Amino acid sequence: MTAFSLKPQKPNHFITTADYTADQLLDLVYRAIQFKVQAKTCPKNAERPLAGKTVALIFSKRSTRTRVATETAVNYLGGNPMFLGSQDIQLGVNESLFDTARVVSSMVDGIMARVGDHSEIETLAKESSVPVINALSDKYHPTQILADLMTLHEYYYHKKNGVTDSYSAHLQHPKETLPGLKVAWIGDANNMLQEFLVSFPKCGISLAAACPAGYVCDQDVLDIAKADAAKTGASLLFTTDPKEAVKDCDVIITDTWISMGQEAEKIKRLQDFKGFQVTHELAAEGGAKPDWIFMHCLPRKTEEVNDEVFYSDRSVVFAEAENRKWTILSVIDSLMVRGGI
Repeated sequence: MTAFSLKPQKPNHFITTADYTADQLLDLVYRAIQFKVQAKTCPKNAERPLAGKTVALIFSKRSTRTRVATETAVNYLGGNPMFLGSQDIQLGVNESLFDTARVVSSMVDGIMARVGDHSEIETLAKESSVPVINALSDKYHPTQILADLMTLHEYYYHKKNGVTDSYSAHLQHPKETLPGLKVAWIGDANNMLQEFLVSFPKCGISLAAACPAGYVCDQDVLDIAKADAAKTGASLLFTTDPKEAVKDCDVIITDTWISMGQEAEKIKRLQDFKGFQVTHELAAEGGAKPDWIFMHCLPRKTEEVNDEVFYSDRSVVFAEAENRKWTILSVIDSLMVRGGI
């Protein structure tokens, strides 16, 4: 038998939070907070386990937070991030995704991929010889949800314990702060909501989602959410009325109504989403908790949330954005240094 006939062991991937238990997800968040504390307080002591290694960023869509977060995370671990945009390589032009996965993974140590159809990230993972992380697909957005879990943990840890040191949240595990929260989603039945559905209920977080009539999530996603909620006791609500969704909620979250590739639907979507803008009036009329907070994965448009909320003390959107780095760093460390989540 020659060396060329040996099949390498298949790597672990991070495609969706649906693939992991609540403990695994919250451990990733806990590790992310430790990285953040270390970087803020004693960066000179940071280890560089990815020294001499390269992580490819295959992005078929534009990105700000995910690209910056990933490149800085790889650098922090001592590795070399290699950005491969849609104009940089042959992907989808003169070379199949199958071939690209085989070729690129033979030369790098990990792949972070932002794609269109979810089947593309699945193909990459199937054919890659190195770990693949889903940076966004039309079905799921797992690294963003980890950042949201981290942001919620930090906020409620500080609030419950009267902590003013913004890097002290590592003293408590997120499994002690997150169960029992109620989140209201106001917006599209998109990849963000779908990732919330496969992660929040299993972590004991209740979710009420308001989407316009006709905007619905995939059935397999709904099935996962309902099964997880039944195990943890978290509640699920689906409605077309934003005021109903925000009743008694701790957190209000929204996202873009018009994702990349949906520009032709703009006029119809703006009409469909009338009354869905997040405002203080909406929260008050719907009966949100007096101390509710606001989150958005960015970039934001004013029709989704007004300035009064977006730039208010209730808003944690910029802490949420920064936490993309630390949670992506945690995932990269787990897959490419530790060998699994």
